Amino acid sequence: MFKRVPYSELNSRQKENYNFHKVAGELADYGYNCLRLNDDWQGADFLACHVDGIVFLKIQLKGRMTIDKKYLGKDIHIAFLNGDDCYVYPHDEMLERILKLDKIGTSKSWLEAGAYSWPQPPIWAKDILKDYKV
Repeated sequence: MFKRVPYSELNSRQKENYNFHKVAGELADYGYNCLRLNDDWQGADFLACHVDGIVFLKIQLKGRMTIDKKYLGKDIHIAFLNGDDCYVYPHDEMLERILKLDKIGTSKSWLEAGAYSWPQPPIWAKDILKDYKV
């Protein structure tokens, strides 16, 4: 009755839906209820509301590790999947850590477009990402 559909066969919107549900499922184990937003409200694709009634995260869903100047100062978390691993990191904190390592400061995409992403997390990032693995 059920047949798995390869991720590669999904269109971009279907991939976004898939990724949302995977991340939401991971966060559910930590007491979060995730609410999908119809538009990028304050830069977020969804809200993660903790059962404590105090913690609410604005989360931007990405297909890869990403930083972007448009998220600065917006209290945005970035969520992405890498294989079976799920990561959720505070954007501004991650950016600060990356800049301290001087990994993007002179890249053209960072200087001109104000954004940078990695299809696969680089070796130097794996040590940082372990702090944000769900």
